[in-house]
Amino acid sequence: MVAKSWVRWIKRGFTRSQSLLPGAIAAGLSLGMWQMGLWYPLERIGYNGLFKAREAGVLRPIRWEQQVVVIAIDDVSLRKYGKFPWPRDRYVQLLRVLEKSPPAVIGFDILFVDPGRGDAEFAQALKSSGNVVLATAWDKEGHPLEPVPKLKTAATGVGQIWHNPDSDGISRQVALFFGKIPNLGLAMLEQGKPEKVVLPQLAVDQSQKDIWINWPGNTKDARTYSFADVVAGKIPPNALAGHYVLVGVTGTAIDPLRSPINQSPPTDGVYLHAAVIDNLLNHRWLLTPSPLGVMLLLLLLGPITSVLLSNRGVGTRVAIAIFLPSIWVICVLFSFSNNHRWLPLVAPVGTMIMAGIGVQLREQYEKQQLMNLFAKHVSPETAKVIWQHKDDIFEAGELQAQEMTATVLFSDIRGFTSISEKLPPRELLSWLNEYLDAMTDCIMDHGGGIDKYIGDAIMAVFGIPVVHTEPEAIQQDALNAIAAGMAMQRRLQALNQSLQAKGKPTIEIGIGVHTGLVVAGSVGGSRRLNYSVLGDTVNIAARLEAMNKEVKAENPYNLIITGKTFAYVGDRYQVHQVGAIQLRGREQTTMIYCIQAEKFFAAKTV
Repeated sequence: MVAKSWVRWIKRGFTRSQSLLPGAIAAGLSLGMWQMGLWYPLERIGYNGLFKAREAGVLRPIRWEQQVVVIAIDDVSLRKYGKFPWPRDRYVQLLRVLEKSPPAVIGFDILFVDPGRGDAEFAQALKSSGNVVLATAWDKEGHPLEPVPKLKTAATGVGQIWHNPDSDGISRQVALFFGKIPNLGLAMLEQGKPEKVVLPQLAVDQSQKDIWINWPGNTKDARTYSFADVVAGKIPPNALAGHYVLVGVTGTAIDPLRSPINQSPPTDGVYLHAAVIDNLLNHRWLLTPSPLGVMLLLLLLGPITSVLLSNRGVGTRVAIAIFLPSIWVICVLFSFSNNHRWLPLVAPVGTMIMAGIGVQLREQYEKQQLMNLFAKHVSPETAKVIWQHKDDIFEAGELQAQEMTATVLFSDIRGFTSISEKLPPRELLSWLNEYLDAMTDCIMDHGGGIDKYIGDAIMAVFGIPVVHTEPEAIQQDALNAIAAGMAMQRRLQALNQSLQAKGKPTIEIGIGVHTGLVVAGSVGGSRRLNYSVLGDTVNIAARLEAMNKEVKAENPYNLIITGKTFAYVGDRYQVHQVGAIQLRGREQTTMIYCIQAEKFFAAKTV
């Protein structure tokens, strides 16, 4: 018993490992796609969708930090003061106005690379303000674009404004440090030293540090004042005092930048730095899982999905297929909305879908295997039942032995030996196959399975391979066997007419039917297996078939059954009781009956 339990446990483990296979393949494929960057374009779309959902009110919104203010060199200012770039005196004028109610820090998102008229006055204004950070960058060849030395010395700090949009043109990441120079927004916060804000630091072995931007919303909602209005004194003095003020160009098509929310039309580059300051002040830049974490996630999701979907009904499978991705989408939305985390959305869901497809393909393959196995043995209806109960009968690539109650039908041709002596082998084979084909149709049309052909004999079984325990099902197997036997005799009459017309020998058969316990399973060796049934029931059916030679009276169908089968079919068929006889090879006597007619037809005749 212990050994059998271990064997059963090992087989179950093998079956489970088989159910893991589609998910493992899907996980491997998904991981490869992740490593090759094939998921990234879709993940970027998912990133955009999260911000659009938040902007639409589906997710909890966040608002632009009110301490961050943009002084915009907008179209109104450009019409008033002339086209950009402006002479230095414009910025001197701005700084003098801001001195009346000084901001915490002023950051210029403008490059002052070339010396110009008014640099001395501008430098003096920078030094007088004592809170101005200037911008630096690099050209396409990597050459630095630093502020004029005089201005750089007068400013309190320098911040780089370099950033690299993704291939779709949307800015999702920003370099907090590039070449160890802080981003303009970070440099402003380093100068302002806000309380209770821990600013990111660059590790000793790093020269670059990026963050994912958590765009607070549409940039039209950010606090923005026109440069012309500020200089003209139209802005209340306390509107800028103690704030982080960015000065940048927002005039049409001068410094366009696309965000997930502001795509068409785009927004302006100065708001990228406003978003950086917002994120750092509130510690809400987007956190992302480590590459190793994503890899482990994909490797786990595939097999888990595969196991959950395997061996499920259609309704359950559809429910799981909807539930699993939905749960992950909810996790992504919750993490984004509440924890400022951006989890991959498309790759995990895609992995689940691929695992589901893999499970479906695997089951189609298994189904085809199983159908091919039984295609020549059972009817299509029985094959469907086999598939529905495949887990009970199909483990580890072979059919497991099962004890069940079934009905066995045995038929044999009378005088086959003498007929085979008269016919040439080729004609004999054609004649026999024509007979076997007709008889097989009768058996399979009534739900029986051909166990084997033994020369001219046919052994058929009704009630396999699915175990029938309900009396009604066992009775139906017996009724089907009797109906098949009677159909065989009727079909034989038509076949004999055809054979006679061709000048070929006619055929007479005897049929024996018995219902009882059998053991069904794979029989054979490691190189050759047959699915068959064994047991005393088979022997009894074979002996009954031979009894037809002796029982001629009141036996119109040459169909003999036992008392056990009669107990199931007696209310449907008119029989002649032959009596209790001792079959060859058996010690006990067996009550036998001859089938005469269906009671339904007998009643109509009366």
